[in-house]
Amino acid sequence: MIFAVGIIAGWWGTKRSTAPQQVTSQVILSALRERGFLVTETNVFNEVITITSNSESFWKKLLWGQAIKAYGVVEVNLGVDLAEIEGSDVQIGQTTIRITMPSVRIFDTRLVGDISLENKQGLLKRIFENDDGYNSAMLTMLKRAEASAADPKILATANAKAQEEIKRLVGYIAKDKTVDVVVREAAE
Repeated sequence: MIFAVGIIAGWWGTKRSTAPQQVTSQVILSALRERGFLVTETNVFNEVITITSNSESFWKKLLWGQAIKAYGVVEVNLGVDLAEIEGSDVQIGQTTIRITMPSVRIFDTRLVGDISLENKQGLLKRIFENDDGYNSAMLTMLKRAEASAADPKILATANAKAQEEIKRLVGYIAKDKTVDVVVREAAE
């Protein structure tokens, strides 16, 4: 008898606690912000660069000139910082949820592997200011890769992937609603 009362009490207690949870903008914000930065596009660029010192005279080039040729592979990750979504960016209707997300931006740029480097230096530069050119070659490669990743087609693809991923994440929370994600217009 005590055992039966325990089973009924347990069933009744769990039945009351399984009431459907109401989806609010705060619930959605918490779930999205928990993800942090959402990387949606990774691009790999083969960068070949040439850096030469712009000296006006032949003797200055011979003594202090420098010519660097370098090759490397650079990875650029694009995505959305979900922490930038505000409470006003989440609008909940009867059947739909509309989320306004920030536009994608570069999350991280890094060199993949080593740089192949060829450095020709002038006589005095080699003696007094021996610079292997690695740092300037790496910085130039990273800047060029970031400029290539800022192509409007690449950004549009990354935005579309971010919209789909946010729809999928919010769809787990609000299964009975349609999720619409739009990109926030950039402030100019």
